[in-house]
Amino acid sequence: MPAPLVTGYRLPQSLEGTILEEIVETKLREVAGAKQRLPAESMEHWLARAPEVRSLKAALLRKAPAVIAEIKKASPSAGILRPDFDPAALAAEYQRGGAAAISVLTEAQHFQGSLEILADLRWRCRLPLLRKDFILESYQLVESRYAGADAVLVIAALHPGPRLEELRRRGEELGMEVLVEVHDEAELERALAGGATLVGVNSRDLRTFEVSLDVCFRLATRIPKGIVAVAESGIRNATDLQRLQEAGFRGFLIGEQLMRAASPGTALAALRAHARVGGKVA
Repeated sequence: MPAPLVTGYRLPQSLEGTILEEIVETKLREVAGAKQRLPAESMEHWLARAPEVRSLKAALLRKAPAVIAEIKKASPSAGILRPDFDPAALAAEYQRGGAAAISVLTEAQHFQGSLEILADLRWRCRLPLLRKDFILESYQLVESRYAGADAVLVIAALHPGPRLEELRRRGEELGMEVLVEVHDEAELERALAGGATLVGVNSRDLRTFEVSLDVCFRLATRIPKGIVAVAESGIRNATDLQRLQEAGFRGFLIGEQLMRAASPGTALAALRAHARVGGKVA
């Protein structure tokens, strides 16, 4: 990996040889280029005049079920999810469908996202915006706030404990909330030890991309009260949503299931309605 010399980042050995290694290499080159085009200092001067952050945590606690509806065009495992990709229209649909917040996938090469999408939605959407990407260093946190993110996702698997805590603290210093994503007991322990109060449990294995909700149910018993827990990936119907609510999750990040729907907003509204009354959505 030649690019890490730019930032000092090193991929954990356990993730070498996976799709994450390729994604991280691409991301490091992307960050190096972004730093040359727009230094962090230039963005930080503007942040004093940035719009007020909208709380993701508060939004999740206000609604039940609280869905973070995701906007993403593609993924490495599923390919193109929505050929007629219109982020502004999708955000409007999600708002009408009762979303608590919106997740914007900003990674370009593998997910066909961009920070420009998030920046545009900042002025079109009243819901909290979560930047979902592969955050490797603090520069990306500054650019997230500059682009209009209210919260940012940081993947615990990519960082040792001290670095994970450092990124969380820096994100919060910039005014954002940080959703720390975990996949197993060891990562959850690191997240909690580092002071995370907003924890996402991803049912997708980052090494194989296989999905199992058993991960969420297993880790739910280890998440202390007072931590706002978000279930990520693999939620396909209202039964899944109900079971996860009963397990203690307060937020539910749903992407592919909605992005593939003919009308994502209608699908979201139906999912939430059926989860409340106990029915099942096919």
